[in-house]
Amino acid sequence: MRTNVELIAAKRDGQRLADAEIRGLIASFMDGTLADYQMASFLMATFFRGLDDAETVALTEAMLHSGKVLDLSAVAGTKVDKHSTGGVGDKVSICLAPLVAACGVPVPMVSGRGLGHTGGTLDKLEAIPGFRTDLATEDFARIVGTVGTCMIGQTKDIAPADKRIYALRDVTATVECIPLIVASILSKKLAEGIDGLVLDVKVGRGAFMKDLESARTLATALVRVGTRAGKRVVAVLTSMNAPLGEAVGNALETREAIDVLHGKGPADLVECTMVLGAEMLVLGGQAKDTHAARARLAEAISSGAALRVMERMVAAQGGDPAVVAEPSRLAIAAHEVKVAAHEAGCVTRADALEIGLAAVAMGAGRTRADQNVDPAVGISVHKKPGDRVARGDALATLHVRNPSAAAAIAERVAAAFDVGASAPAPEPLVLGRIEV
Repeated sequence: MRTNVELIAAKRDGQRLADAEIRGLIASFMDGTLADYQMASFLMATFFRGLDDAETVALTEAMLHSGKVLDLSAVAGTKVDKHSTGGVGDKVSICLAPLVAACGVPVPMVSGRGLGHTGGTLDKLEAIPGFRTDLATEDFARIVGTVGTCMIGQTKDIAPADKRIYALRDVTATVECIPLIVASILSKKLAEGIDGLVLDVKVGRGAFMKDLESARTLATALVRVGTRAGKRVVAVLTSMNAPLGEAVGNALETREAIDVLHGKGPADLVECTMVLGAEMLVLGGQAKDTHAARARLAEAISSGAALRVMERMVAAQGGDPAVVAEPSRLAIAAHEVKVAAHEAGCVTRADALEIGLAAVAMGAGRTRADQNVDPAVGISVHKKPGDRVARGDALATLHVRNPSAAAAIAERVAAAFDVGASAPAPEPLVLGRIEV
């Protein structure tokens, strides 16, 4: 058996590591035998030399089993979750989980907080007064069983190796490594006790993966490794050049997600929800194909079944269920600042990255993990590429606490838009689908 130092050197030299060797590295890291600086060396070696699928599966499973793996066998049905790689205005999980659960597929969901230019599902849910995302794993399993879905944050019991390794990746310039990304995502998701997983891999300016080729590479690796780990996995590639929906900001986005369950909401947000939900119903055995699945999803919305699941989930997690019937109860910053078009024409660009960064600068997001967010501030995006505008029309509205401090933010948001003489070629929402 090679020593830890020999294993680091072996990966540095491009050698393949055995499953047991990878398990040993992670075990040594967790018990303190392998120092942080040694793990950092291994991560850098992996960044340059990579891992094959078998090594990535071994790393995923070692990180998965570094903590508690939830046993949801008592919950009837095929458990399916969804994971998004993140984007500006991506509030899909909030409406998707109760919608899919209302159609008979249990959805256990461990979500994250926002960092950088993208918002986190937990921050959006916590805009609901009293809503708790820090539940014990036992409560999580109970609520999934009784309500059909539950949405919490990563606890100290779930894939603790991932949390420690990600902290090192963040400060050693090794975040952008596909095998490490895959192991990080899947170790947390598989710890939920799921049977299937639908991945929404975002592509474009407001996404982690800026181009289609990189996104396809990541999605393919996630599907392959997840399948080899014994789960049913499908990935959908979706566009993230412009924000998804109209709302960017925590309470704003939660309002908009609940609107979808009321049969309203922006067309792109509704379509993304339906596309991902249909895949989840097929994986969960509740529809024979995506066409039939979409019909079931539409019925769950029109009948009010999805809203009822949402109300039960919010109540079970300590939140005020009245906000589901009346999303307007969620507090939004009182002062509005209009961002106007300087010329007439057609919007050719609504830069998701710049709009996301502007929202962070307002306090709707964070640049460090220890920062708090302001749930009430945000941006309403009124115009997207292809929309016609007259001079003076509102491109966006800022919702701010202090209007006197909003001028610089308004200029930044205005610069995120381009207006031209003619409409750009329409970009499809769905750019691809991957399944083994």
